[in-house]
Amino acid sequence: MQLDDAGLCRLFGDPSRPATCLGFQAEAAICGTNKQQALATLIELEQITSSLLE
Repeated sequence: MQLDDAGLCRLFGDPSRPATCLGFQAEAAICGTNKQQALATLIELEQITSSLLE
């Protein structure tokens, strides 16, 4: 999982951070209207992608 215990991206500021992350532009359809909604979506997506790697 790439979110730390505070819900922050572990790769932020890391030179190995993917270009996809660098170019990401938040959209309300994905991120919602506040930090809580955005984090809930990120956690859900992380869980979905983690299960694909198993």
